[in-house]
Formats: sequence, structure tokens, C-alpha cells
Amino acid sequence: MPFYQKRLRLSPQDYRGRRIFLVTLCCERRAAIFSDASEARRLVEHLIRMSAEHRYYLHAYCVMPDHVHFLCEGATADCDLLPFVETFKQQTAYAFGKKSGARLWQKRFYDHILRPVETIEDVACYIWLNPVRKNLCATPSDYPFCGSQTIDWIRRARAETSWTPIWK
Repeated sequence: MPFYQKRLRLSPQDYRGRRIFLVTLCCERRAAIFSDASEARRLVEHLIRMSAEHRYYLHAYCVMPDHVHFLCEGATADCDLLPFVETFKQQTAYAFGKKSGARLWQKRFYDHILRPVETIEDVACYIWLNPVRKNLCATPSDYPFCGSQTIDWIRRARAETSWTPIWK
């Protein structure tokens, strides 16, 4: 009987254009690498720089000890999420590996393309409330590695959201 591997990605054209994506990258073996504040801060700075270089609006982000979530939107019709994420992972992994000799990221990543009924603010609140759900802080504004480049996130993050991702 032949073995069929499930395709984990949509077609490449589904990752292009002015779409809105929730992306989650997990550390290799879910190691708590970003418990180190300097590592988390460096990752946030790199994410902000790379999103600008690849022309993505960064609506929300949160660096957790063993993973990172970000919500981004292509600013132009020729934006392509796959090279953005691939380059981000390569550059951050190279710098981390050079310093530590260890792998930073799992091979794949999770993505979710927002549907028309899903609002940016609800998904962003889900991201910002992640450290609260994990008992790392009492409110999102207490957590230093959350933010947004497009939303007044400190005010908006106080709202509750019932939105949860459906990973495909």
C-alpha cells in the first residue's frame, strides 16, 4: 500500500498578496529559549525589521518562552509570506546557532489565513492574551514582548476575545 503524506501547505499563490496571516513559529523541541529577555528582545527587533523589509504590516506579535505568534498583512499585491517567514527563520536561526551551537526553530510553522468573518482585533487580542493564559503576567501590558505597529494594543488588549485558531 502506498504511503501518502498530507500536504501541509496551501498552494504558493495562497500566500501572496494583501492577505492577513496568523503565524506561529515554535522553538526546536519547544525549548524555552525566549525566557532569556535579551533573546526575546532581539527576536522582536528582528521581526519588526523583517516585516518592514518584506512589506508586511505587523498588527500583533507576542514572543512566548518557546514560540512566537505574529499577525501580519501584506501591504502590496506582490507580498509573499513564505519567503518572509523563511528568511526570518534562517536569519534568526543562523545568529542563534552561531552563538549557542543549537537549533532555534522547528522545521515547519503554523499559519492561518484570516477569513472575512474574522477581525484583526479579535485575533490580535488572542495573541496578546497568550502570556496571561499561560500565567506569565496579569495583563498583556505587563508582558514586555507583545506589541503592534498598527493598533493601540495596550488599550485594545484589555478586551476579551473568544476567537481561537483552527490550525489546518
